[in-house]
Amino acid sequence: MISSWEQKNNCVMPEDVKNFYLMTNGFHMTWSVKLDEHIIPLGSMAINSISKLTQLNQSSMYSLPNAPTLADLEDDAQEASEDQPEKPHFDSRSVIFELDSCNGNGKVCLVYKSGKPALAQDTEIWFLDRALYWHFLTDTFTAYYRLLITHLGLPQWQYAFTSYGISPQAKQWFNMYKPITYNTNLLTEESDSFVNKLDPSKVFKSKNKPLIPKKKGPMQPAGGQKGPSGPNTSKSSGSGNPIRK
Repeated sequence: MISSWEQKNNCVMPEDVKNFYLMTNGFHMTWSVKLDEHIIPLGSMAINSISKLTQLNQSSMYSLPNAPTLADLEDDAQEASEDQPEKPHFDSRSVIFELDSCNGNGKVCLVYKSGKPALAQDTEIWFLDRALYWHFLTDTFTAYYRLLITHLGLPQWQYAFTSYGISPQAKQWFNMYKPITYNTNLLTEESDSFVNKLDPSKVFKSKNKPLIPKKKGPMQPAGGQKGPSGPNTSKSSGSGNPIRK
């Protein structure tokens, strides 16, 4: 089956990929978690079998004539940088085979960088996201297989190697099942942007009711107040000093 695949695709299979398929024709392992008496499928680790190790479809996406193809998405402005190698091409410059469909979240691909006839030493493992952008994963299949096992097949784990990181929901699963080895710095440069800061002194602070000043009654003249024995009267003498009776 390996020889037939190499002849059909005019590609030499890398030695580590060949050893993997000599041991098992593909690999698929799933695991679930139990939450509140409900079984939830979570992890999925998969490597396509030889029969499903097919080249990415470069034909028209529609049956109409002159329909767009993957080769029309080529952007020559995307060149190699110091921290990343040159990205794969959808045209004949690269030969791309799908290793894992990632449950619809993207595709992990075995990429021959030199085109056909493809040599084994020219292969790399790349991740193609749903927006059809390329992200480098590893140089060899063995290194990718170790990444797959290390990340436990958690949902969207490949997005941890992209510039925009994994989704908030996937981050919760990572924090629960892979809290030590997971590097949260890959999510965003500003790690505090997703953290809700809670100040207990402000949240649980009691609300003091504002004091409303009491209305004072009208002022009465000093001599107009009545005592217990009757009204108080005063007379003034010639000197102006009041005399109280």
